[in-house]
Amino acid sequence: MDQILEVKGLCRDYGKGSITHAVDHVDLSVEKGEFVGIMGPSGSGKTTLLNCIATIDRPTGGSIRVEGQEITGLKPKALAKFRRERLGFVFQDCNLLDTLTAFENIALALTIRGTPAGQVEGLVRETAGLLEIGDCLNKYPYQMSGGQQQRTAAARAIVTRPALILADEPTGALDSKASRLLLDRFEALNTQLAATILMVTHDAFTASYCHRILFLRDGAVFTQLERGTLSRRDFFRRIMDVVATLGGDQSDVL
Repeated sequence: MDQILEVKGLCRDYGKGSITHAVDHVDLSVEKGEFVGIMGPSGSGKTTLLNCIATIDRPTGGSIRVEGQEITGLKPKALAKFRRERLGFVFQDCNLLDTLTAFENIALALTIRGTPAGQVEGLVRETAGLLEIGDCLNKYPYQMSGGQQQRTAAARAIVTRPALILADEPTGALDSKASRLLLDRFEALNTQLAATILMVTHDAFTASYCHRILFLRDGAVFTQLERGTLSRRDFFRRIMDVVATLGGDQSDVL
């Protein structure tokens, strides 16, 4: 398999004098088509790690390579191009534009990337079909449910066929039914398009959809779990065992 993401010795420190090691020499690799989760207690560094990979935050040390390209030293113009062309983002807050329909929100990602106009509609409708929001394309965000909004945000993230999709608590604002629908669609994107997904979550059920989970504690890797041939139910139980070891129940692992 092709390696999409390689993180080596990544560090992110904050403060002067009394330094906080938010991310402390983390190593992580993700292969093409993997669905990887990141979990850990509040303050463990998982969102900081994701933000460094997303180029939202700049690491203090270490290396991040996406498809072999070192990204930590990119200049602003090259960084904007890389972010636009190689990464897709799904956050807890959908960040849809209220004045645009679902179709227009999704198409905007293609327009910004410079996709030829004749290809836009087909790509939008194909991606909307994968996420089962084809009947929402003419609706504005306020006319959609939270789950439909989040699936629209996911469609916007995947429509450009990025190398890596970064998801930060994508089910955090959804009820259980909408969460399951979104996760089922993530699974479809992963299996049908070989989409590579790296997801931060506090929720063990959400994490059970992943192939592999990286657990952080105090900014460092605590352990990893691989699903392998386990059913999602059995993988969920193993996740909960690690959560208990880290301290606190599922709701504490933020």
